[in-house]
Amino acid sequence: MTNLKIKLSIFINFFLFAILLNSVGTVILQVQRYFGVLESSAAVLEIFKDVSLAAASFAVVSFIMNIGYKKSMLIALAVMTAACFIVPFIKTFFAVKVLFALTGACFGLMKISILSSIGLVTKNEKEHLSIMNFIESFFMIGILAGYFIFSNYINDADAGSGQWFNVYYVLGTFLAIAFFFLLFSQLDETPVKKGGKPLIKEEFAAMKKLVLVPLIILFVSSVFLYTLVEQSIMCWLPTFNSKQLQLASSMSIQVSGILAFSIAIGRFFAGFLIKRINWFKVLCFCLLAISVLVIVTLPFTSQSPGKQISSWSQVPVVAYIFPLIGFFLAPVYPVINSLILSSLPGNKHALMAGLIIIFSSVGGMTGSVITGFIFQSFGGKTAFYFSLIPVGLLLMMLFIFRRNKERRNEASDYKNLQVALA
Repeated sequence: MTNLKIKLSIFINFFLFAILLNSVGTVILQVQRYFGVLESSAAVLEIFKDVSLAAASFAVVSFIMNIGYKKSMLIALAVMTAACFIVPFIKTFFAVKVLFALTGACFGLMKISILSSIGLVTKNEKEHLSIMNFIESFFMIGILAGYFIFSNYINDADAGSGQWFNVYYVLGTFLAIAFFFLLFSQLDETPVKKGGKPLIKEEFAAMKKLVLVPLIILFVSSVFLYTLVEQSIMCWLPTFNSKQLQLASSMSIQVSGILAFSIAIGRFFAGFLIKRINWFKVLCFCLLAISVLVIVTLPFTSQSPGKQISSWSQVPVVAYIFPLIGFFLAPVYPVINSLILSSLPGNKHALMAGLIIIFSSVGGMTGSVITGFIFQSFGGKTAFYFSLIPVGLLLMMLFIFRRNKERRNEASDYKNLQVALA
C-alpha cells in the first residue's frame, strides 16, 4: 500500500497524543483527590491545555510550513517525551498545569502537521474524507486506552497516593518509540514545500483573510460548537461518575472509557456510511439522537445508592447508556473538517488546520470551564443538560453551512472562495 509507513506513523502519533490530551478529564478528578482542589480550580487544566493549543496554532503555522510537517511532528514527540519523564519527579499542581500547557502546544504542532499531511498521502476527496474518519476513530481508541492505562495507576483507597504520576513514565517510553519510528519514515512534502525564512506576519494575514470568508466563518462556528459539547461531557464524565453516581475513582475512569469507545466505533462506521449517505442527513440524525439520549437518560442518574460503588455488579445501567452519546457525536467533527479541507487548495491546508485547532481549543475550553462551574454550583445533571443548547445551535449552523456550500457549488464550483484566498 502506498505511503503505508508514514500513514501508520501518523496513526500512532495521533493515538499517543489522544491519551495525553484527553487525560485531562481523568487528571481533573485526580487533582481534586490528590491536591484537594475544587471543581472550578481543577477546570483550569483545560484552560492551560486549550490556551496553549490555540496560541501555538497561531504562532507555529509559518514555522511548520517552512521546516516541514515531519520535522514538526518530531519536535512535538521529543518535547513531550522529556516532559513525561520530568513531571513524576515534581508532583505539584503547577507541574501538572505546565504539562498540559506543553501538551496543548505540542498537539498544535502535531495536529496541524497531520491534517496537512493527509492531503499528501490521499488521492481524492472521498479518500480524504474516509481517512479523516479513520484517523479520528484511532484518536478515540487512544482516548479509550488512556482511561484504562491511567486507571491502573490509581489507588482508590488512598486519595493522597502519588502512584498515578508513574503513568507518565510509560507514556514517555511510548513517545520515544514513536519518535524513532517517524524518524525513519518517508513523507514527500515537495508539493507544499516553501523555502526561506518563516514569514509570521504574512501567515497571520493569510489566516485572517481565510477566516473572513463567509463559508469559513460558518465552518469554524460549527467546530467551536462541536468541541464545546464534546469536551464538556468528556472532561467531566469521570467526575460525574464519581460524584453523581458514586463510583470508585478507578471505576469512574474506566466506565468513562465507554464514551471514547463509542466515538471510536461511530467514526469507524461513519468512514463507510458517509460514502453512501449524504453527510447532512447523517449529521442531522446524529444530533437529534444526542438530544434524545440526554433528555431520556439523565433523569435516571439521581437514583444513586448513597454509598460508594466498588463492584461492577452494582454499577447502574445508566452509567453504561449515557456514554453511548459518543456514537452519535462521532461523525460530526471529522466530516465537517474534511468537507472544508478537501475544498481548499493544498497550500492552504496548514492555515485551515491552524484555524480548526484554534476554534476547537476555544470551544473545548469554553465547554469544560462552563461545565465545571455549573457542576460546582448546581450539580452534574444540570451541567450535562447544558449540552442541549450548543447541540441545538450546531444543528442550526449545519443547515446554514450546507445551504451556503451548495450555493457556492452551483455558482462557480468554489471559484469565489478561491478568489477570496488568492
